[in-house]
Amino acid sequence: MQVLDKKIIFVGGKGGVGKSTSAAAIAWKAANAGSNTLLISTDPAHNLADIFGEPIGGRITTISKKLDALEIDPAVETEEYIKGVKDNIKNVVHSSRMEEVHRQLDTAKASPGADEAALFDKLISIILEESNRYDKIIFDTAPTGHTIRLLSLPELMGVWIEGMLKKRQTTNENYTQLLNDGDPIDDPIYDVLKTRKERFSKAREIMLDGQVTGFVFVINPERLPIVETEKAIKLLDQYHLHVKTLIVNKLLPEDAEGEFLLKRKDHEQQYLDMIKETFANQEKIYVPLFPHDITDKEHLEAFSKYYLEG
Repeated sequence: MQVLDKKIIFVGGKGGVGKSTSAAAIAWKAANAGSNTLLISTDPAHNLADIFGEPIGGRITTISKKLDALEIDPAVETEEYIKGVKDNIKNVVHSSRMEEVHRQLDTAKASPGADEAALFDKLISIILEESNRYDKIIFDTAPTGHTIRLLSLPELMGVWIEGMLKKRQTTNENYTQLLNDGDPIDDPIYDVLKTRKERFSKAREIMLDGQVTGFVFVINPERLPIVETEKAIKLLDQYHLHVKTLIVNKLLPEDAEGEFLLKRKDHEQQYLDMIKETFANQEKIYVPLFPHDITDKEHLEAFSKYYLEG
């Protein structure tokens, strides 16, 4: 599958379809093939520790010789993000106003979108700063709605920062004219915004590069995951982020027996036909339903070999 050759892979989908297991399997397969691999969970309901049977947490943890993993905590990242903003403005805002500004920033931590902004800031740091250390970076993302907001942020924030830069530039030019000495004034806020814009632009450039980055959605042969995934793919297309691969997970085995399972398999076939028609432009990986949960490295080995070679 072509997408599995990309350096950076985002794995998304509806809650409960098997995103974490699929992301872990892709990472496990890549590491066993000799690629230095980093697997990152951005889902608040982290499952990677359960899959690998060992604690992971917020620091890069070695899972095997070629595989490292990291579970990002949005609450911690939001705290760090706000702290960074405070550090950036401490030499800009007058000391008499600092307490009020800090109060507003602390309030902003609870605002809608704060977690996504902080999470994306961490994601950018990983993409820009860890790329030289790893051959592959796999992101196990949160359920669909969060994933779309996260992946659309580069464009949305880029537009917002561009608007802020223009306003700062106009203000600075007005001050320069008012002072009538012709010398441009120093503006630390403008410099901070410009640096952030450059980081966002670089991250967006990497995410839009189809030679580097791939997007995979995991679905089950059921109506709601199919409908939700179709909407998500169309929405991401608007941001020029194209999902070209689907993992169709938890298929009933071919040798299913018994009246109930046979009826269920006929029902499943209707959804497989629906998947084939709805996602005609996506390549597909078909994964069977296993008789047990994937809860250790031996299970993961069997799982990854089956569907990545199948």
